[in-house]
Amino acid sequence: MKILSLRSLLKGLMIFLSVGVAAYAFSYFTFKEQNLLASKAKELLASIFYRTSFYIHAGFGAIALFIGGWQFIKRFRRRYTALHRNAGKVYVIAVMLSSLAGLIIAFNANGGIVPVIGFISLAILWLITDIQAYQTIRGGDVKGHEQWMIRNYALTFAAVTLRLWIPVLQIFFKLTFLEAYQIVAWLCWIPNLLVAEAIIYSLRKPKLQLAEK
Repeated sequence: MKILSLRSLLKGLMIFLSVGVAAYAFSYFTFKEQNLLASKAKELLASIFYRTSFYIHAGFGAIALFIGGWQFIKRFRRRYTALHRNAGKVYVIAVMLSSLAGLIIAFNANGGIVPVIGFISLAILWLITDIQAYQTIRGGDVKGHEQWMIRNYALTFAAVTLRLWIPVLQIFFKLTFLEAYQIVAWLCWIPNLLVAEAIIYSLRKPKLQLAEK
C-alpha cells in the first residue's frame, strides 16, 4: 500500500478547502443580504454598480478557486493535457474579472483605510500575477509559468485563509469581527505569498545545487 506523502496530503487539504469555500461563495447568489453583505450600508447595497461588482467578484473568484487547485496535480496535467490548458484559460479569465471587480469593491471594505488598502493591494497583485502567468506560458516559459501560477493561486487562496483567520483571531485573541477583519485584510494574503516563495525556492533548490557543483 502506497503511503501518501506530506505534499500530497497538503494538496488534498488545499483542494478540499478551496472546493468548500468556492461552494460557499455561491450562497451569495441567493441574493439575500447575508454575511458580509449584511454589514454594508443600505445606500451601498442599493447601488447596482456595487452589487454587480460584488457578484462578479464572488462568482468568478469561486470559479478560479475551484479550478486552480486541481491544476497543481501533476497526474491531472499529464493525463488530461487539453483539459488542463482549457481549464487554465478559464482560470486566467476568471481571476482577471474577479480581481478587477474586487478592486472596485475594496474601496468600500469594512473597517476603514487599513483594510481598504489591504484589499486593494491584494486585488492589484492578484491581477499582476495572473497576467504574468499568462504571458510566460504564451512565451513558452513553462517553469516561469508554474512559478507565477504558484504566486497567483496563493493570492486566490486568500478567500480560504480569510475565513480561517477570522475565527482564530476572534476565539484566541478575543477580537471583535471588525477588529479581526482589519487585520485579516493583510493576514489573508501576505503569509500565503511567503509560503508561495518558499515553495518556489524549494523547487529551484535542486537545480541551484547542481549548478554550484
